[in-house]
Amino acid sequence: MNLFEHVGKFSRFLILVISKPEKNKSFFIQIIREIHKLGINSIGIVVIISLFMGAVISLQTAYNMLNPFLPDYLVGYTTRESMILEFSSTIVGLILAGKVGSNIASEIGSMRVTEQIDALEIMGINSASYLILPKIVAAMFINPFLYILSVTVGILGGLLAGYLSETVPLSEYIYGVQYSFVQYYITYSLIKTVVFAFIITAIPSYYGYYVNGGALEVGKASTKAVVNSSILILLTNLILTQILLK
Repeated sequence: MNLFEHVGKFSRFLILVISKPEKNKSFFIQIIREIHKLGINSIGIVVIISLFMGAVISLQTAYNMLNPFLPDYLVGYTTRESMILEFSSTIVGLILAGKVGSNIASEIGSMRVTEQIDALEIMGINSASYLILPKIVAAMFINPFLYILSVTVGILGGLLAGYLSETVPLSEYIYGVQYSFVQYYITYSLIKTVVFAFIITAIPSYYGYYVNGGALEVGKASTKAVVNSSILILLTNLILTQILLK
């Protein structure tokens, strides 16, 4: 299947997904479940990776500032900008594409090959909307909170690394974190995070929903979902950066 066929098929798939839920109460309950499954369960990996990445950025910046005329506060400034602009949105998005995306593709694909989706259709339920729309809404709601958490933990990780290694004074690091702060960068990254959340859930759901065969095909669909989601995240990041920071 070529690119244009996938685009057309995905467009039809989205029309099914975004149709109005049949029962609002059931839809709300599913969203709460998906928030816990896709967001709350991802807090651990987001915190660990952000903590160490903030520490690494801080230490690398400090160790590479060999010029004595460069101020120490640039360590805090660089760590803040790196976390806000790219790491906590794009890199965390790629990580979640692997963790969350593969899980979604496997879950939906398993339901397809075991004919659970067919059973929903026989009962007159729009299976695409029933199964997938809560995942998309939940991810687009909770991922901005994961982004804020990642930024906060990353900056704290850089602070701890600089303090414990004695590479940068604590006061200088804190000053650098506060120095020349541009609020729009937060808005820019939150927009990217919401778009990435849609990609992370919609693309794997598409591959899982249309899987054909057995367990082997479910595994292949999961792999394709992660790879294509990651590529689309990187491409979207480039486009949004060009548009929003122009």
